[in-house]
Amino acid sequence: MNYPPEALKEIIVNAVIHRDYNISDDILISVFDNRVEVRSPGKLPGHMTQENLFTDRFARNPTIVRLLNKYPDAPNKDIGEGLDTVLSTMKAAKLKAPRFTVHENAFVVVLEHTPLARPEELVLEYLASNEEIANRVAGQLTGINSENNMKRVFYKLRDAGKIEPVPNRSRAKAAWQLKKGK
Repeated sequence: MNYPPEALKEIIVNAVIHRDYNISDDILISVFDNRVEVRSPGKLPGHMTQENLFTDRFARNPTIVRLLNKYPDAPNKDIGEGLDTVLSTMKAAKLKAPRFTVHENAFVVVLEHTPLARPEELVLEYLASNEEIANRVAGQLTGINSENNMKRVFYKLRDAGKIEPVPNRSRAKAAWQLKKGK
């Protein structure tokens, strides 16, 4: 599974910077078939809650934050930019937003590899406002990198009577359109 590198980096950097160093425990990064979980020791600091993660700011370890920001290519974003980067890169990758939870004495971030919509839905949504769609464009929309896997999506929609090939196109210029009369 492909995850946006910027999202992974930001979540891991945040786990290191904002963990509770008074707790003798490790940061745990678990990679599953359908998700990545980052578990950082300590509950949310200060007045922070899951509801205000994107609106309020609080650094549990401000000295670490300041020291890292002095580097020319600092690993951490400016205050308030980190989680916005995670959200925007997950959205750009057409993946669901991360989940944030507090379990026992740890803050857990889950990056699921769950598409925002099924590839077929994305193709039909695109065709609702565009005359045709080519394999390359559909691959960018759905995150499907394989030309053959993208063709399977098109064939599934064709077999369901939803789309048809654009007539009189060579293989290099092939594209699909909504089935006429639909």
